[in-house]
Amino acid sequence: MTDLGPPRWLEWARQIQAHSQTGLHYAANDYERQRYTRLSEIAAEMVSECGGLEYPPLAEVFKAQIGYATPRIDVRGAVFQDGRLLLVRERADNGWTMPGGWADVGDVPSVAAEREVWEEAGFQVRARRLVGVYDANRIEPLQVFHAYKLVFLCDLVGGQARPSSETSEVAFFAQEEAPKDLSPARTPPRVIQDAFAALRDPAFTAVYD
Repeated sequence: MTDLGPPRWLEWARQIQAHSQTGLHYAANDYERQRYTRLSEIAAEMVSECGGLEYPPLAEVFKAQIGYATPRIDVRGAVFQDGRLLLVRERADNGWTMPGGWADVGDVPSVAAEREVWEEAGFQVRARRLVGVYDANRIEPLQVFHAYKLVFLCDLVGGQARPSSETSEVAFFAQEEAPKDLSPARTPPRVIQDAFAALRDPAFTAVYD
């Protein structure tokens, strides 16, 4: 991947999968459903061949997507205590990340970020302002589905450090102490830099891709 985006094969596969998913949603007959189903299979074949993933589970994941295809939304809370940033260690990959996750249908984005901090770290917070909106299409390691990442600067209200079923450790870090073993798809270094910049500058303007 370059700074311009993901490899072309992944762009093509994502677009084919999205057209297939949307087409199946609006398909009027079996003929159309068969054609759009085949597009989904082709997209899975492309990702399997070029990305080194097993085809059967990938095809099932693509098949399970329904409705009009849009990017997914990942929300994160940037929480500070005495100038140190809250990070949690993900059980899934053992990497450090700002607490967060996929927004649920019906969520207000800022409230979703507050809830994720409580569930993953044990702290009650209030979202104060937006740090940035990031295109996860341009963050390594690349994910099969396109996603946007919303990061909110949050005020710490209460609670205490508490790991969860998804996290094994909870800790605060100064910027120079930020761990190297990040969970990069969840919290790349760029996002941490922007969070500290937002903390230091009351006039900070949210960044965006």
